[in-house]
Amino acid sequence: MIKLAGEGSPVKAEAATWALMRMTGAWSQFDIRAELKKAGVYDEAKVVVNAIQVPDAPKPTYTSADVLATIPALAQVADGIGDPAVRSRGTLGGSLGLNDPAACYPAAVLGLGATVHTNRRTIAADGFFKGLYETALDAGELITAVEFPVPEQAAWMKFKQPASRFSLVGVFVSRGPAGVRVAVTGAGACAFRVPQLEAALSKSWSAAACEGVKVSADGLNTDLHASAAYRAHLITVLARRAVTAAG
Repeated sequence: MIKLAGEGSPVKAEAATWALMRMTGAWSQFDIRAELKKAGVYDEAKVVVNAIQVPDAPKPTYTSADVLATIPALAQVADGIGDPAVRSRGTLGGSLGLNDPAACYPAAVLGLGATVHTNRRTIAADGFFKGLYETALDAGELITAVEFPVPEQAAWMKFKQPASRFSLVGVFVSRGPAGVRVAVTGAGACAFRVPQLEAALSKSWSAAACEGVKVSADGLNTDLHASAAYRAHLITVLARRAVTAAG
């Protein structure tokens, strides 16, 4: 592997990384540090550390005055997606068309009861998300616009997966022209609504109304980050916090 890390090797970078990561610990008995130096791959005495400029903290991505004034919760969703690079290059239509199970925008679209416009027709949010990376779009059909009704109250709460910053679970709540809606992302195959929370909040728009609601873990995602039961618990917790934030 040391030879593969040398000049002219087609896998030089990969082999060097492999060797550098094994200079200590259980591999230290092989004195990889000395072998790398002998091969001219790595010599810590010749390492030069240069100063770098740390970029300023990212500014809010979504600054549309109209959105901030009418649906600030939607602006909050946009401003918390992934990282600055993703927020700067990604689009609303692209996110909906892909329908990633942990994407943020689908929860907002479903939670507000939006309407998706395409080059062929209009599709209500309730009929748009069909399953894992599956939507109601046909082959060659393109999203051209998304129409959002303005809610009386709305809020977004997201429990981030720390590496990707996608939603481990995200909950969007709203009360308005489309009634009371609670939409979840990150917990299932795609964004979905929670009827039992919606029923409770329709009777009383308050965090306390969520207290006695138990969301079933059946069919929810389980992976190395969180179990289905943990995600089910988060849905209620985040819904309660969202309603409090919405006022």
